[in-house]
Amino acid sequence: MNRMILLRVVGICIAVVLLLHAGLGFFGDLMRPNFRASDLFLDEIPPDKVDLAASGVPAAFSFDGDLLANYAAAKAAGIFHHPSADANGRATESKAAQDAVVAALKISPIRPALWLTLGTLKAQLGEPATPAVKMSYLAGAVPVGVAFSRVQTVTSSAAATDEEVKLLAQSDIRSVLANRSRYEPLLVAAYVRATPQGKSLLLEATQVTDPKFNEILRRY
Repeated sequence: MNRMILLRVVGICIAVVLLLHAGLGFFGDLMRPNFRASDLFLDEIPPDKVDLAASGVPAAFSFDGDLLANYAAAKAAGIFHHPSADANGRATESKAAQDAVVAALKISPIRPALWLTLGTLKAQLGEPATPAVKMSYLAGAVPVGVAFSRVQTVTSSAAATDEEVKLLAQSDIRSVLANRSRYEPLLVAAYVRATPQGKSLLLEATQVTDPKFNEILRRY
């Protein structure tokens, strides 16, 4: 009799856990931000603060890679588009966004744009960004808009000193130059803001791919 009672209790506990899991998953699907990491670099409008706060509740308990990735991207969007006015506030917000990105990547690491998000956040704070940027290359292909943003992050940070990243960045620069009519002024602006190593990377890559554009860059 005691064994039967124990089995019933265990069965009820399992049923409750499964019910809670299903309910949390359903709630997470309803509250998941319709905002991906690639949208961060494609001028898409991020969710407002109310929707972001609501999606943070299921994200805190979820193991859904899409939910966590979208929430992390939306949280990072606030840093990129509406940063805090003071340095301490920006650092605090960036750390919170980085924590959200890392939590998502632990569950679902094959997300190149999300790795780039992490690298960009770190670069903005002057932290080592090279490992995250390198992972963004190794995790898969990205749209040309994301590739351009990665060129910006690489050329404006210490990532431009890493030989492997420099080699990988060549493909991004070629992709962007294939759309030169759209990205030429943006590439020039990226060159102006680049570190000395970043400028060298852009000059070396364009010398081979597009000598005429290389001549334009050398005027700045």
